[in-house]
Amino acid sequence: MNGPFCLVVNPSAGGGRALRVLPAATAALDQAGAAYQVSQSASLDHARELVDSAARRGDVVVAVGGDGMAGALAGAVAGAGGMYGIVPAGRGNDFARALGLPRAAADAARVLAGGQVTTMDLIGVGVPGQPESIVALSVYLGLPSIAGEIANRSRLLRGPMVYPVAALRALARWKPAAFRVDPGGRGPIPGGDFAAYAVVIANCAYFGGGMKVAPPAQMDDGILDIITMRHSSRLAFIRVLLKIKDGTHVTLPQISLDRAAEVTVTVDRAMPAAADGEALPGASPLPAGTPLRIRALPRALRVIAGRGHSGP
Repeated sequence: MNGPFCLVVNPSAGGGRALRVLPAATAALDQAGAAYQVSQSASLDHARELVDSAARRGDVVVAVGGDGMAGALAGAVAGAGGMYGIVPAGRGNDFARALGLPRAAADAARVLAGGQVTTMDLIGVGVPGQPESIVALSVYLGLPSIAGEIANRSRLLRGPMVYPVAALRALARWKPAAFRVDPGGRGPIPGGDFAAYAVVIANCAYFGGGMKVAPPAQMDDGILDIITMRHSSRLAFIRVLLKIKDGTHVTLPQISLDRAAEVTVTVDRAMPAAADGEALPGASPLPAGTPLRIRALPRALRVIAGRGHSGP
């Protein structure tokens, strides 16, 4: 049995869903005879302090919240040498989806008590003069990062549908931008500076509430998948949005795929950069021409996954 557990709860995740699902999760742990304690976080910085204390005690840290919290705490757990688990309670829950975890809190808690322990890569991302941030799933600029800001401000839609709706709202105000993507120091990808809607650097197949943005991505291969969507008509972007749920958007001519352990991205105008559903510190917005450096951190985190997960 895994454990003991420290459940770090984000009370605002999913519009308060974390607190609503917490009793089901703790009941499942009680039924499994697992030792645990619950700690509510007042902020991400406070949550990181809770992680440090839990790791020193030898507890398995469990994020009860959305992808933003789960992604941010993954780096803190890895840095403390701890083990990590997730009870999904956000709107997107892509981290849990990638690990093969059930959506229901009680079922996810049962996986914590009896699931397999695996290792996964993380992502280091930073800009000159700023500390490197550690995230888990993906880093992105362009329409997805702007749509993420819109989704996070939304109070009308609570579920995963908030993301495609936000993307359409972002599209209505979009102005073309020129990106430069340099994978692994090989020099820019063909075309040099190119007009694009989006650049996504992915450690995980999913983002935006189940959109399969990077179908080939594996969380344990030490490599990042690079997805670019070059500028085209707005209708072409809508076609991508219709196909991205199952990953078939990669067959469209404006979508390009590449892979590298390190990537540098610049854009010709100020633009927010985001990761795991949240704005990136020091890069929101990323100033025009400022390099955003992204690197894979192989096998950095021990994490509890579902039994159907295909990790090592």
